[in-house]
Amino acid sequence: MRAIVITKAGGPDVLQVEERIIPAIAEYEVLIQIKAAGINRPDIFQRKGSYPAPAGVVKDVPGLEVAGVIVEIGKAVTEWKIGEPVCCLVAGGGYAEYVAAHQDMCLPIPGGISFVQAAVLPETVYTVWDNVFRRGALQEGETILIHGGAGGIGSTAIQLAKAFGARVLTTVSTTEKEAYCRQLGADKVVNYKTNDFCEVLYDEKVDVVLDSIGGEYFKKNIDVLSTDSRLVYINAMKGHQVELNILTLMQKRILITGSTLRARDLSFKIPLTRDIYRHVWPLIGKSFQPQLFKVFPLEDAAAAHEWMEKSMFLGKLALVV
Repeated sequence: MRAIVITKAGGPDVLQVEERIIPAIAEYEVLIQIKAAGINRPDIFQRKGSYPAPAGVVKDVPGLEVAGVIVEIGKAVTEWKIGEPVCCLVAGGGYAEYVAAHQDMCLPIPGGISFVQAAVLPETVYTVWDNVFRRGALQEGETILIHGGAGGIGSTAIQLAKAFGARVLTTVSTTEKEAYCRQLGADKVVNYKTNDFCEVLYDEKVDVVLDSIGGEYFKKNIDVLSTDSRLVYINAMKGHQVELNILTLMQKRILITGSTLRARDLSFKIPLTRDIYRHVWPLIGKSFQPQLFKVFPLEDAAAAHEWMEKSMFLGKLALVV
């Protein structure tokens, strides 16, 4: 099979097409012939050498979400049949023509959703559901601040938060992204290039903040949060080391949490998959739409990574095989 391989740590040009052996499947696994694969920030970090694949996962082929057709099943598989279309969160190896996956990690592709649309669902939906609704415990009627609302995580979080009855605030860097987030349902959008979000949102009662920025945003997040609130981290692109005023934390009774998903084992991911199937899958194509911006052929993965790094998109980017 063809696969996109990280030949060494570096820029987009280190991604090269190579021939690899089709993965062998275990007894509870299925082999998926990939039709499309989503592109995510962790793929960029892996390519640069700062986010290695977990143990037991192919080390040099990125890709965390795919959609395709099951072409082989393990001897213990009972949930799926050959020929069924699925999408799936994987721990790596998605930039290829085939990938192996546990049967309980596969999700059916909703009616009316294409392979390429389905391919951009798993990584962001899993991240948002776990961090906003499970860890962040966002409830109907509460207010959430989502940083970077025009990206993959942001566009997913805005839609799902609105679908479950929350008030949504978000930050963006351009007027185009501001309009996009309002279209998705955001109630208030702050352009952080021209305004300080902490000042603009000071009078809002913010119950949950979803942040991937870190750095100087940490103190501002603490300042903007109300009492009995939750601060959830899924990345810290602008700095991991921050200072915390513990007294403010105590006075506001703020819960600070965060998580990464890729290295979690199946005992965590499988129940999460079932939760998502129960709560999110019925919304797809209705109050929640896949946000696909641009599609690249598999062999143009380097160009796709350039778009990702320059933030030249709204929503998600994908590769087609």
